[in-house]
Amino acid sequence: MSDVAKTERLFRDLDLLEPILRALDETGYEKPTPIQSRAIPPLLEGKDLVGIAQTGTGKTAAFTLPMLDFLAGDPQPPSKRCVSALVLTPTRELAAQIGDSVKTYGQHLKLRSTVIFGGVGQEPQVRAVRNGVDILIATPGRLLDLCDQGHVDLSEVEVFVLDEADRMLDMGFLPAVRRVLQMLSEERQSVLFSATMPKDIVELSKSILKDPVRVEVTPPSTTVEKIDQKLLLVEKADKRALLSHLLNDDAIERVLVFTRTKHGADRVVKHLRRDGHTAEAIHGNKSQGARERALSGFREGRITTLVATDIAARGIDVDGITHVVNFDLPNVPETYVHRIGRTARAGREGVALSFCDVEERPLLLDIEKSIRLQIPRFGEHPFQSSEPLVRPSEKRPDLQPGGRRGGRSKSSNSSRSGRSGGRGRRGSQGRRGR
Repeated sequence: MSDVAKTERLFRDLDLLEPILRALDETGYEKPTPIQSRAIPPLLEGKDLVGIAQTGTGKTAAFTLPMLDFLAGDPQPPSKRCVSALVLTPTRELAAQIGDSVKTYGQHLKLRSTVIFGGVGQEPQVRAVRNGVDILIATPGRLLDLCDQGHVDLSEVEVFVLDEADRMLDMGFLPAVRRVLQMLSEERQSVLFSATMPKDIVELSKSILKDPVRVEVTPPSTTVEKIDQKLLLVEKADKRALLSHLLNDDAIERVLVFTRTKHGADRVVKHLRRDGHTAEAIHGNKSQGARERALSGFREGRITTLVATDIAARGIDVDGITHVVNFDLPNVPETYVHRIGRTARAGREGVALSFCDVEERPLLLDIEKSIRLQIPRFGEHPFQSSEPLVRPSEKRPDLQPGGRRGGRSKSSNSSRSGRSGGRGRRGSQGRRGR
């Protein structure tokens, strides 16, 4: 675990290059988030790092800023722009957002970056790579396609970032990630970010990282306690009607709704539109153009309700989401934390509403055990489930197993000179060890 001081600091205290600090100032960023203040110093020193952080913690800047700082220290001549930094990410949306961050933070640097992903024609991406690129942000499938066709050479990558590693696992990308790793030089700085660390990701991190610094921020219980969470007991057949009823509340300005399946998302959108609500679905069966149009409409406020599956929503980073609705409870408790973390960002208030039918009661209990918090009841609503919830802690000693009572459940609410001569394992032939 890094022993970097946790005291509050400014970006200007982090020894970043002046053009990067200027870009941060122009963007209005002055104080780094906890993950940034703890991850940036060791990364500037060239160390490998494993970061455990959820969406919305600022992790993109945590790895982007040191990467830009390192590459800008000794830029390549225009005639030899090979890929020097690779960011591998699971979804097209997240790749595009990271690409935007690189351009924003590096706007005063003479570095080239490009984003490649599937679902669109490859020729513009091939031309961008052929013209020379310092930083490549990519999804695994399209990256391997272009490598196999001879368009991308990863042999000189000096900084490698694997972002959203646990989602890579969920989406079945680990074999592709391992193929990419075989194309990289051993002499590189490697960074792995993941919201959770299941066994397969722990093993992967050991194969990627050398003596890494470990940075972990925002444990789940801290995240969820900052959000106004409510539980709504409802029959499965009434969920769509309940959601439509709730969306009539003017307080719900921008809402992200999570469903378990792609078809479920489409059915919810169809029902909401019939009731006069503006809604779009985003999931793996949607074309890239449809996904981008839905996200654009959601960001701009033309669409107030975005219905998504977990995989499609990973990488959606939209400000001003006032509510998150768990239309279906997730099977994995950690996913609940990822979902509701989409609201209450940057000091704003946020509300998370979770629908729970009878079949989902075990999932609810697993979530509450994980977050160490009983989710308070929403109160009365027109589609209240006829079967009350009894949590284990609420059972009376005189009740037999499986018995239950009516009534309401209880609720609770370092200096730059010290970095000369190369960084980490890159050798001593200058900052970039060429």
